[in-house]
Amino acid sequence: MAFTVKFNLIEKLLISAGVIASAAAMWHLLCLFGGPSWFAFARAPQSVIDSAQQGTLFAPLATVIVASLMFACTIFAFSAVGMIGKIPLVKPALVTIALLCTVRGVIAIPFFLTSTGWDIWQVVASTVWFYVGVCFIAGSIEQYRRNKSLIIN
Repeated sequence: MAFTVKFNLIEKLLISAGVIASAAAMWHLLCLFGGPSWFAFARAPQSVIDSAQQGTLFAPLATVIVASLMFACTIFAFSAVGMIGKIPLVKPALVTIALLCTVRGVIAIPFFLTSTGWDIWQVVASTVWFYVGVCFIAGSIEQYRRNKSLIIN
C-alpha cells in the first residue's frame, strides 16, 4: 500500500518557499566554515565580514540568528501545509514572513544598478525573496480562507 499526499497549488508554493528558506539558512551557516571570503561573496554587511576576519563572535552569532529565522520560515510553511504538526501562531507568522520577504525582494531594487553595472547577486537574491514572499502571501490568504470556512461550516 503506497502512501500518497496530494498538495494543492498554494500548498506547493508554500513548500517551495520553505525549501528555499532552508537552503538559504544552510548557505548562511556554510559561510561560517567558508570564512570571510564567503561572507563577502554573500554580500554580508561589512561589520560581519570584519568580524569574520578578526575572529570575533559577532559574525557567527549574527549568522546563527539569521539562519534560525530562515529555518523558522520553513517550519511555519511546513506546518501550514500539514507536513509537520500544527504549531502556534501559524497565521500571523505567515503574514509577517510574507511582508518581510516581499519587502526584502523589493527594497533592493535601487541597488541593482551600481557604478560597475548590474549587481546580479542582488537581482537574483531579490527575485528569490520576492517569490518566497508571494508564496507566503498566497499561503496566508489560504490559511485565513480555511479558518473562515471552518467558522461558517
